[in-house]
Parts: sequence; C-alpha cells; structure tokens
Amino acid sequence: MTEGAVIETRGLTKQYRGGQLAVDHLDLTVPAGSVFGFLGPNGSGKTTTIRMLMGLIDPTAGTARVLGEPVPRAVRAVLPHVGALIEGPALYGHMTGRDNLLRFDAADPTADPRSRGARVGAALERVGLTAAAGKKAKAYSLGMKQRLGLAAALLQPRRLLVLDEPTNGLDPQGMREIRALVRELAADGTTVFLSSHLLDEIEQVCTHAAVMTRGRLVTQGPVAELSAGARGRLAVTTPDPADAVRILKELGVTDLVVDGDLVTGEPPTGSGGSSGGSGSDGDGGGDRETTDLAELNAALVHGGVRVRAFGLQRASLEDAFVALTGEGFDVAG
Repeated sequence: MTEGAVIETRGLTKQYRGGQLAVDHLDLTVPAGSVFGFLGPNGSGKTTTIRMLMGLIDPTAGTARVLGEPVPRAVRAVLPHVGALIEGPALYGHMTGRDNLLRFDAADPTADPRSRGARVGAALERVGLTAAAGKKAKAYSLGMKQRLGLAAALLQPRRLLVLDEPTNGLDPQGMREIRALVRELAADGTTVFLSSHLLDEIEQVCTHAAVMTRGRLVTQGPVAELSAGARGRLAVTTPDPADAVRILKELGVTDLVVDGDLVTGEPPTGSGGSSGGSGSDGDGGGDRETTDLAELNAALVHGGVRVRAFGLQRASLEDAFVALTGEGFDVAG
C-alpha cells in the first residue's frame, strides 16, 4: 500500500448481472489527512465504489485497502475506525433524534455506556440538532435527517469519515454549516472522503479530488492542480456587449455568453496568461499569450467598445472537468 494512503484501490471493478459495468478498473489513492472529493455525475459509480470500500458489496475484480487493511476481508477490524453516511441515514421514524443516536451508540461494542449521553449530546450540538433532539425522526425534513445521520457517524472519534452526498436536501445555510464541520474534522486529523455531484462543493471544501465518469476514473490529485490545467475564460466588462460579441467572434473567441454588461468566452487557442504585466520572464511563451490578449483588447477599443475591465477568469474545477470529459456538470445542484 502507498505510504500515507488511507484508501487505496487497484483495478477495483464491479460488474452487475446483465453486464452493467458500474466501476471499471479503479486505481484510487486517498492521502491521510486530506479532505478528498469523489466527484462525478449521478450514476458515475461513486456510491458503488463506496459500498465496496465499506464491505457492503463485493467487487467483481481488483483490490481495496482501507486504513491499511484489505476489504472486505478485514472489514470488521476497519469499521470501528470509520464513520460513514451512505445513501442517506437509516433511521427509526418512531423514535426521537436523540433516541436514534442512543441506539446507534449502544450498537457499537467499543462505546463506553457510561459516557453515552454526553457523546450523543455533543454529536447533536455539532450538527445543529440540539433543539430538535426530542422530535420524532419521521417528522424531520430531509436535511435534518442528513444531519442526524452525520451525527451518528460522529459519535466516536474516527480516523476516516466517508460521506456520500452529505449536503443532499440541505438549504444553502445548512450546506455552509456542514462544509464548515468537514473542515473542522479535517483540522482535528480526520481524513474525510466526500462523494458529491456538486463541483462547487468539492472546490470549496476539498484539498484533493478524483473525477469519475461512466464508472471510470478520469483524473485525481490536489484540487488546485486539477483546475490549474484548464484555461480560464476571457471576461470583458463593457456597456457595449453586442459590439463586443461581434468583434470577439470575428477574432476567434468562441462560446460567447452575455450577462448584463459582462461578456465571457473561450479565447482563441494560444491566448492565455494575463492582460497585465510585461511577461518578460521565461522562454517567451508568456509574451505571446500576453500579446494575444492585448491584441483582443486593442481590437475592442479600436472598434469603439468601451472596455471597463478585461482579463481571464481563474479556471475552475468545472472548466477542468469539461476539458477532461467534454461533458457538462452540475455546478450548484
């Protein structure tokens, strides 16, 4: 196993009866201490992978190790150190939120019954459910159920926390709170493996990410490096957007989009860098890119377009995903 890896798979494959290949030869490495985003559209194989890692289903081929141990063979030794929220929490609807957690804690053979109440109270407070702890779970909203499931995963200190779409059903404020909680857990030393179909969720909270599509791994690595490989979009702020679009289109700018006084588009191949600075360092490539952008700017001005701002937007994880796969993606749900 790779040194410092909390999760590692090699050739991990799951093929269902009928021939459906849900996960296709997955080689994944999750570094210890990371917040690792497992990113892909719904149906890309994320949940199937997680279910194999947790020993819930057997792989068709390949191997997986979690916390250094092979799964599913050593899953009983691994799971006490792993908190998981997979495909939504399984709750007892007739019981209160607090009683649900008391039962979950009692089912853990490693849990000290003498401190059970304190653990449950701390978990409820951490996910913002203290005020609703006495309400029956069947009366909880979907977002509250997600929070309660997360609280169950946090009853004990965990080396690894596996979260499958943890903000599903939450309002924007709830999403922000869960993301802040994930960051706190990572700061405390817990490795967090977070599956999501939301690009901005991964970009805001994760240090590393892997991109899945159609059961296959497209890329993995630090989030900053994944987005660094993609070009940013040209952005022009002007009170003359129609004229700007006409001129930029003539100069080879594609995928032009107008939003009020903001015009964005894909710059011609070879354009890049920044419109500012001399670009004198390096081998001259920066000079060419800067000149290309300067020429676009000059053409706009020469054409009578009043340019208030001009430059390249920072490339996002969405840009990287589209560049890698040619597919669109959910950005914010």
